[in-house]
Amino acid sequence: MTGPLVPFREFVLKVHSRCDLACDHCYVYEHADQSWLTRPKTISDEAISWTARRLAEHATTHALPSLTVILHGGEPLLAGPARLRRVCEELGSALNGIAELDLRIHTNGVQLSPRYLDLFDEFHVRVGISLDGDLAANDRHRLFANGRSSHPMVMRAVELLREERYRHLDLGLLCTVDIHNDPVAVHDALAGLEPPLVDFLLPHATWDDPPPRPDGSPTAYADWLLTVFDRWTEQGRPMPVRMFASVLSSLNGGPSLTESLGLAPTDLVVIETDGQLEQVDSLKSAYEGAAATGFDVFHNTFDEVAAHPGVRARQLGLAGVSETCRRCPVVRSCGGGLYTHRYRSDSGPDSVAGSGFDNPSVYCADLAALIRGIEERTAAATESPAVRAPDELLAAHQDLTRTLLAVLHDTLDGRGGALWDDAWRLAATVEADTPGAEALDTVLAHPYTRTWLVDALADVDAGRGLTGPAAERLGATVAAAAVRAGLDLPVPVAYRDGGLYLPTLGTVLLGGPGERGTAVVRATGDGFLVRRPEDAPGTELRIAPDEPEGPHWLPVHVLRRAPAPVLLLDDLDPLRDCFDAPATDRLEAEEADAWAHRVGEAWSLLADAVPGQAAEAALTLTTLTPLFTGDAEPGRHGPGALGVGPSAEANELALGLLSGFRRAKLRALGEVTDLYALDGTWEHRTPWGNEHVTFSRLLAETFERAGLGLYDPRFLTGVPEALDKIENAAEVTVDGKQLISAVRKEISGTRSAAEKNRGRSFPSSGRLVNVLASDQKVTFE
Repeated sequence: MTGPLVPFREFVLKVHSRCDLACDHCYVYEHADQSWLTRPKTISDEAISWTARRLAEHATTHALPSLTVILHGGEPLLAGPARLRRVCEELGSALNGIAELDLRIHTNGVQLSPRYLDLFDEFHVRVGISLDGDLAANDRHRLFANGRSSHPMVMRAVELLREERYRHLDLGLLCTVDIHNDPVAVHDALAGLEPPLVDFLLPHATWDDPPPRPDGSPTAYADWLLTVFDRWTEQGRPMPVRMFASVLSSLNGGPSLTESLGLAPTDLVVIETDGQLEQVDSLKSAYEGAAATGFDVFHNTFDEVAAHPGVRARQLGLAGVSETCRRCPVVRSCGGGLYTHRYRSDSGPDSVAGSGFDNPSVYCADLAALIRGIEERTAAATESPAVRAPDELLAAHQDLTRTLLAVLHDTLDGRGGALWDDAWRLAATVEADTPGAEALDTVLAHPYTRTWLVDALADVDAGRGLTGPAAERLGATVAAAAVRAGLDLPVPVAYRDGGLYLPTLGTVLLGGPGERGTAVVRATGDGFLVRRPEDAPGTELRIAPDEPEGPHWLPVHVLRRAPAPVLLLDDLDPLRDCFDAPATDRLEAEEADAWAHRVGEAWSLLADAVPGQAAEAALTLTTLTPLFTGDAEPGRHGPGALGVGPSAEANELALGLLSGFRRAKLRALGEVTDLYALDGTWEHRTPWGNEHVTFSRLLAETFERAGLGLYDPRFLTGVPEALDKIENAAEVTVDGKQLISAVRKEISGTRSAAEKNRGRSFPSSGRLVNVLASDQKVTFE
């Protein structure tokens, strides 16, 4: 087994090994492993003390901030209040000052009473109760040994837990699925109790002892659960349901929320009443001794158990499931199903425990149908609007930028300095004015604002603090917004090397290299004033933003050449050097005019050949930054900017702009949506180069080629095959599938585009013919 050891964070502590019910579906008493017969009924003082010691040892070794301990059985309440108090006291004392202790208890509820709940309130023990639905559903299995119903007693326990004084201890309800029960009646019975959570559990089964299927349907359990899902949705999702939440999370690129689904490594261990350390309890359904490790709390550490081959097998993620599962497109959501449910005795040597688990789940067809069913029912609601509409993508990025700014401010917690504090206060004033708020949005949307925020957050998180330029940028941003809105508001702004830069506007020249200080920027009716403390009255600089370059003012070049959109040609922003190729220095006016001419010609070709993409690019792109080399490329951070090299031919520049725009768009989508998950787990062959690449790179190349192919049909070679591969890949999420659907619609007019572009002379740059994009998805938390 390879990979780092995964520490345990969840511990099931068996405090009593017998039960007061005789449930006929119980894996402890009714399935293959009968080791309970040899266990002491109640956990001993010695076992409690050693367990507490091992927990503290494990938490210290791995610097774990918290541990979850679930008191279990049998029926744990049979241990009695005194024994349970001893457990709570010992565990709490051992972990005091080391890690937070999250104590829980799972019970059938029959014995639950105020004396137990008062104890649990004292030690903050939350309570989960097993209840399979209404009276008929619950009593199909959960009976006393004499056949008497347990339902009235369980309902009393649930109602007791719902009382105001105990409601904070309510962990929710655990319901084992039985397809003989009416799914709507089960849902309504559970929902009527207003639980904080419902956990539906598939009955434990293996290929040797498969679950009952009265009508022979391979998806009977999925059908039952989807009926519950439909009722749950129809009723407005009255309570969280862990299984449904897990599927919805994984479909959107998030984590699994339960051990029975998903690929997250197991981090659970069981301590039996005799101190024996075992793997997950459900393994008792597979065969005698399946859960055993040979270790105990008296002689072994939890790290020794974590290194056990059986435990490690459930920590391998995708590598730990069968070959059939690895090829399945829903594996990221189902994770191959619960490990126990994969067992088949004839699939490996009987002498090696766990060798028979290299199979799909016995519920394989059910899990696939459940996941696809939930996806079909929720795709429209869970799809990100940013994938559907360019304006939604821009809005999502504006929200992200503002969120990053707020996070930076909160992280600084008053340590940003006087300029930062003044700028933050003045930003609120600008925001309160309607034209000011619009102007502030415009400046925050400048692509290099994101570069500033990302770099500043990285510095602060790394303990380097906020550097001078990063602390000063907020003042420059607020001043630029106030100038744009014409707000008569004095804003202090720092300048360095004699230059005071206002994002989207230009640079005020106040001195020479090495000179630095602070000046006040104040908007006037026709521009703005810049005054330094040492300036005599009447000697301040008066700047009109649209005036040509002069001794004290370098405006940002603006490209205005139809049919191209109005674009900033930013060769001034100190943060613009965020491309693979270096940014050029300040351009002369003649050079800027030549740029405008070149971009206008190239855009004319795009508007003629790919009008849809040209229109979207016109809405999205705001800024071009001249580069010394290369064609066109997106920056490392915010959307809306392309770095553009010195392309000579209009065709070459048009193709470069389109290539850069497609890469910028995909990167922008990746920052605000989950297009894929588990990237790099395995590789995919590209249809155009037969190279094996990560999923993210296959998606990036396919997305770029699809767009380029509408301009130059040669790029479409292999794209349909790649789209099929992506759509059926295990990594793709709901948003990723939505994007592929949009690409299919985009290239549906390929024939007309090819006919239109027949005979056009295209550049044969190897870099453009085999375009590659970053295989790293940028996310922010």
